[in-house]
Amino acid sequence: MGISGYEAFLFITLTPCLLGIGPLRRLIRTHRGIFHLLSLVGIAAYRVEDPVQRLLMVASGTGLSTLTWAATWYDSKNPSLVGRLDYDVTVWVTGLVLSVVVKAMGRTNNLIWPIMNSATGGWNGIGLLLGVLACVDILLRGSSTSHLAVDRHPVSPIPGSGPLDHDKPLGASTVRPAPCGMVSAAAGLGSLIFCIHSMYTDSSTISRWVVDGYPNPGPSPVPWGFMVMFSLVLGALLGAQPFVKSWAWFGVAAVSTAALYAFPATPGFLGGCVMAVYITSVTPTLIRSASRYPPGRTMGLAMLIYCILVLAHVWVVAYAFVPGGPILRERTWVVLTVMLGLLAVGLRTARTNGTVPQTAQGVGSAQRLISEFFTRKQRQSVLVTWLGLLGLGLATMVFRLPIQAPVSYHPEHNLLTAGIWTIHFALDNNMWVSEKRMISAIQELELDVIGLLESDLGRIIMGNRDFLQSLAEEMNMYTDYGPSPIKHTWGCAMLSKFPIKRSSHHLLPSPAGELACAIYATLDVYGKEVDVIVSHNGQEEDPLDRFLQTTELARIMRESSNPFVFLGYVVTKPHQGNYKILIDDARMHDVDPSDHDRWCQYVAYRGLKRTGYARVARGTITDTEIQMAKFVVDDKTYNNTEVDAQSAKNNRVEESHYPVGYHFPQQFRGRGQRGHFYHVFNEPRYYD
Repeated sequence: MGISGYEAFLFITLTPCLLGIGPLRRLIRTHRGIFHLLSLVGIAAYRVEDPVQRLLMVASGTGLSTLTWAATWYDSKNPSLVGRLDYDVTVWVTGLVLSVVVKAMGRTNNLIWPIMNSATGGWNGIGLLLGVLACVDILLRGSSTSHLAVDRHPVSPIPGSGPLDHDKPLGASTVRPAPCGMVSAAAGLGSLIFCIHSMYTDSSTISRWVVDGYPNPGPSPVPWGFMVMFSLVLGALLGAQPFVKSWAWFGVAAVSTAALYAFPATPGFLGGCVMAVYITSVTPTLIRSASRYPPGRTMGLAMLIYCILVLAHVWVVAYAFVPGGPILRERTWVVLTVMLGLLAVGLRTARTNGTVPQTAQGVGSAQRLISEFFTRKQRQSVLVTWLGLLGLGLATMVFRLPIQAPVSYHPEHNLLTAGIWTIHFALDNNMWVSEKRMISAIQELELDVIGLLESDLGRIIMGNRDFLQSLAEEMNMYTDYGPSPIKHTWGCAMLSKFPIKRSSHHLLPSPAGELACAIYATLDVYGKEVDVIVSHNGQEEDPLDRFLQTTELARIMRESSNPFVFLGYVVTKPHQGNYKILIDDARMHDVDPSDHDRWCQYVAYRGLKRTGYARVARGTITDTEIQMAKFVVDDKTYNNTEVDAQSAKNNRVEESHYPVGYHFPQQFRGRGQRGHFYHVFNEPRYYD
């Protein structure tokens, strides 16, 4: 997460500042379809293997798309095209809802993202074809607006502005717009785009923002993500209503955002849904307000504000890696407060300017639903489209609901196979999504419980993804998502074939470095309680943090009366420093004290009979191996001090000592498969 230089591509979204160049602005206006077609280079990037070249193509496509949409919103206020802006904003919001639905279908991966390909389940080719067809449609229609039934009454300019010039912002022909009005309108638009991007480009984001421990973890992304889709559409339906510009409605949004941040589980989730209604309801108002000012300066400033908010949104957790980062350390509330403040500034300007165009008298509120400029047929078309998207979203959620309860791999032997894996945000070493290969490895290794570290993808920087959905549904496992994204960690998660009876999420002591996370869960393993910790301690650069974090983990394990399995990222050498705290102070046993080749990850246990231990090469999925161990949980072994003491003696036996069900999978011996193989040891280790 340190600065590498490639972060500069974020500022490709500043391309709208080029709209200040008159000839370029007119060129885009005349050939909008061509520019949309060129922007598809970002979708076509999936054909390129090299991640740097792929990034260059994505940046180019993003810049062109941002420029073209900004030009579209500016062009739409031409008085001869009254109503076109409503149409274009409706299309844009419809695209947002469609994207959220498609991501739900792809289990939070957009199926045409350039981090997807055919091997990972991408529909890139289909997406590219649909994009080309859409651009061809725009080219065939040209600049014609015959498909719109617009009201030909002139739009009211800004008071005192004089006659309208079709190639200048409203009010700019005789009186220069007030700079403060332009800045305010840009602030509102930039904050709007940031809010949508950070919170509502995926149906699972706010569910994960409010996640809590069992037995009340909060609304799960499936099926409750449908409520996010519904809220976005409901807000879009309200966008033509006058009350959306009221301060009372803004107050509802502010309270809802505070609830989303402050309250876990259902209350916070409902706050997030209300905010979703608000943000799409004011989208037409804020875009229309910004379109009244010089496009290059206004749209460029709006995107600069968006970029600053995106950086702040990342730096609240990446503070240890950037200059000045501690200023925003753990201050998501500051980012949200600034976002709301900028929305209020933009709303004030929109209210002052009166951004709803004047039309013929006598238009009732019922007719203003969606847009007062649309014909009845067009309104019906929009409603059918939105209802169709909601229907598709609901069907997706219902289809994804689990049908059967999870079952462990070897219940006949009362085996618990547990592992730990740092998965580097579910992006492999070549920047392709890695869920499918992770699923294959976990299933083939027959892991009943696995801790996954660096798992928090609920931010713009990681695409607002939730890879746990793919893993849980494909492998039929229970999940516990660690401290939420607004707790400012890099995340930890747990998947289990055994029911999770209760759990708590911990922010471990971190006075100097990045926050460390832990999940402390109690599982129902063959009718017996077994405690599990999944944790990610701080980095090597912060020894005090790691000491305090390990001390806290040891306290939790020491005070538990249940059998215990520790699966964590400790950053220490065996038998040195914090290792002694983890093992001795916590009354735990190292799964293999003779393994001196460890540094980050460790497995420890207590009150169980250990039967085996192995380490598996990572392949190309990440930069960290898989460590795993097998335990027996039955009446003879459960919290039996004699069995526990015997297990701690580390008496090794041949594999044939145990039935086949105890054995580690054969396919990973020797060279293994897909880059996964048993390493460090010639063979997995078994213990009597």
